[in-house]
Amino acid sequence: MPLNELASNRRVVGVRQVSRKMRSGQLQKLFLARDAEEERVKELLEEAERQNLELEWCETMEMLGRACAISRKAAAAGLLREKWKNIE
Repeated sequence: MPLNELASNRRVVGVRQVSRKMRSGQLQKLFLARDAEEERVKELLEEAERQNLELEWCETMEMLGRACAISRKAAAAGLLREKWKNIE
């Protein structure tokens, strides 16, 4: 699973941030943790299906957080389309 894609500045982390970017059409790819609570990611899954987004599963929230270079667990992360990349 290519979690190394999340090392770029084109990432967003967290259910709220991912949801916001997805609704505005800025997301290219969705990453979800398998151990995340279903209620937290259900809406993201449905919207990703509607938008025909690429989806990658990560085994744990801890692994997903580490892949995003944060010191916390993450249920969801997303890769932004090139023209929407975050400028840090």
